[in-house]
Amino acid sequence: MSVRARVVVLPKNPGPLELHELRLPDPSPHQVVVKQFASGVCHSQLHQMHSPREAPVVLGHESTGVVLAAGSKVTHVREGDLVFVTWVPRNKPQNPRFAEPATLPLADGSLAQSQNVYTWADHTVADEQYVVKVRADAPRDVTAIIGCAVMTGAGAVMNTAAVKRGESVAIFGAGGVGLSAVAAAREAGADPLIVVDLDDEKLAFARKFGASVTINAARVDAVAEINRLTQRKNELTMFGTPVSGVDHAFDCIGVVKTMQQILMACRSGSFGWKSGGTAVLVGVPTQELTLPPIEILLHEKKYIGSIGGSCVPDRDFPVFLDWHASKKLDLDALVTARFPIEKINEATHALESGQIFGRAILTF
Repeated sequence: MSVRARVVVLPKNPGPLELHELRLPDPSPHQVVVKQFASGVCHSQLHQMHSPREAPVVLGHESTGVVLAAGSKVTHVREGDLVFVTWVPRNKPQNPRFAEPATLPLADGSLAQSQNVYTWADHTVADEQYVVKVRADAPRDVTAIIGCAVMTGAGAVMNTAAVKRGESVAIFGAGGVGLSAVAAAREAGADPLIVVDLDDEKLAFARKFGASVTINAARVDAVAEINRLTQRKNELTMFGTPVSGVDHAFDCIGVVKTMQQILMACRSGSFGWKSGGTAVLVGVPTQELTLPPIEILLHEKKYIGSIGGSCVPDRDFPVFLDWHASKKLDLDALVTARFPIEKINEATHALESGQIFGRAILTF
């Protein structure tokens, strides 16, 4: 089949994003053609936009859509199915085949590349491993962000850290990923549930998603405040001082300062009794990091990464849809800005300049 599409392209040379109109290639045996309804606008794409490249790039990695056609070896979806497109293989243990990243021939003969999928387009062609079938009555717009923002933030709490009821949590960053983590921590029963940011409005927004304590790190030392709020006088460190810090600290930003802060905000170990807390890196780092190893050793703290929230999309996406349906995760509130595809440069500028609370989406 031949499908006309409007696709956002990041040119090889520095400059604004371009909107191309072209015909998509027919799907290979393992590919799916998807007509899209909405796509998330993610900070990861900003990193791509500021990185050097040797060819044009097609962007975006979370969307909702409907299947127009499926390749001859695709068995889990068919024409008319409602699907999410995401960047994490939907069920790798059951389908270990390596999925080739999507590429797109442009009108000038060049080949635009992707990291694995592209969703800043009104139609896309994706490997079936990145296409997740969902129930037909799922909302078609705000749910687009399940494929990255929700999966990454909520999954880090639910899967990577496996937060349990009564455990203390601190989340650094109240953007779309951080707020998804807040909602998951509230669902897990975290207490206290502390959110750290530099913006009072974002912190007020975080309270609507379940934060019990908010800290403006522009005004106070966030690590000192977290340790003050979580002191356990009946437990002592190996130095005879009261244990303090949270059981789990999540960095949903990825800058050097917050990557260091989550380690220092983690609970100290109780000498001769139990190990310390866990720092979880969720945001994409762009710089090298130095950590004090003595802090990890003497307090038996753990520092781990979480890529895509350790999610299995086939398993976890239905859970997130149920959370939205039951208002445990209010995606209508989380999506605070919508842009048509023609305004993609305005959308990325708004995101980069901090104008987006929650998450922005493109709608087609």
